[in-house]
Order: sequence, then structure tokens, then C-alpha cells
Amino acid sequence: MNELVQICDLTKVYERKKVAVNHMNLMIPSGRIVGLLGPNGSGKTTLIKMLSGLLVPNQGTIRINGNTPGPVTKAEVSYLPERTYFRESMKVSQLIAYFQDFYADFRPERAMQMLNNLQIDPNSRLKTLSKGTKEKVQLIMVMSRDARLYLLDEPIAGVDPAARDYILRTVISNYNERASIIISTHLITDVENVLDDVVFIRDGRVLLTDTVENIREVKGKSVDQYFREVFAC
Repeated sequence: MNELVQICDLTKVYERKKVAVNHMNLMIPSGRIVGLLGPNGSGKTTLIKMLSGLLVPNQGTIRINGNTPGPVTKAEVSYLPERTYFRESMKVSQLIAYFQDFYADFRPERAMQMLNNLQIDPNSRLKTLSKGTKEKVQLIMVMSRDARLYLLDEPIAGVDPAARDYILRTVISNYNERASIIISTHLITDVENVLDDVVFIRDGRVLLTDTVENIREVKGKSVDQYFREVFAC
């Protein structure tokens, strides 16, 4: 099985010696949708930022399609941060033009179709949109790329329940079998039906990795039930 992401002895220490990721080892193959699950402060966002190239590890290595995070991987990784970062004065149509200029794999027709499906006017300025609609726009931009790896940090946390199903359908229908998606979320029940695998992390370490199918068949539990059992106080 082709390993798209290879993480070896990965460590990230912040100021005041706070260890966010602690000698982590993890392999993620191509063609999988992976849930990155853990309590607050477990290191999920730090890991995603290192995969995206925004943070540099103190120790260990990351390989994405054989390359260390940098200019090459930025052309292959599509990253959705936990918070929106677009300028409020921009129009949605300007975002599309910006992404088209910046990313060779961006598909503007795909973005326009998703905007139309969610009834978002491309001529709207971001400052006129609700928080949830801004997050939908950001996700549309991210999923309109033909990337090898999609990193989604809390992609459905700020949207209404009615839109979550559409967004998850958008996620699974807009990536190819050569790509993988890592979804970090607290809303396990909402996403577990689209996941192939789960990675449980705590205190910056991988606690376990498993397939959703195995958890259901062998453990006899949903991912949410198993998560609650593993992380019970």
C-alpha cells in the first residue's frame, strides 16, 4: 500500500517547554479519509500545521509523497485552518481568482458549482457573510484543488447541522483515489460515516490507529462510543 504520509519520531516543543507532539510515528496511505481524534490539547492542530509546513518540528521527520514539507509539498497539500484567514474586504469571486493564480491544481468551475449548490453569491464580500458561510467558502476553496493531501482542521465546527451533510458529501466527492484527507474534529458522530481510518492521539502521542470497519466489527462499537471509552476520565 502506497504510504502518502510518513511521520517518524516527530516532536514539537513550544516555549516554556510545552511538548505538543511527542516522538510521534504514523503512516497514512493514499486513498484514505482519516479522522484525527483526541481531546483538546492533544496535539492535533500542531500536527496539522507541521504537515502543512507552517510549523517546523524540533525533532523527527515528515515525508509527504516522499518530500519534506516545503515548496514542493505546498503544491500538493490543501490546508483548511481552524479559523478563517481571508481579508474581509474581498469578494468571493476575488478569492476564486486568487486561488486560481496561486495554485495550478485549483478548479474554478468546481468552486462555482459548490457555491451555487450552497446558494452563496460569488459577488458577496466576506464581511457581509455569516461566520458559518465564511467557513463554507473557505472549505470550498480548499476542496476545489486537485491536491494529494487535504488537511481539514475542524471543517464543520462552525456550520449549521443542515449544511454538515452537504459539506461532508463535498469532501468525499472532490478528491481522487490518489489523495488522502485528514480530518481533525470533535464532532465524531457527524463525520464517522465518511471515515476509513481513525488515529487517536493524546499528549502528543499516537494512542491507536485502526479502521472504522474494524472498530465496528471487532469492538462492536461506533467510533464515537469507542472514543469515549478510550478517553474516559
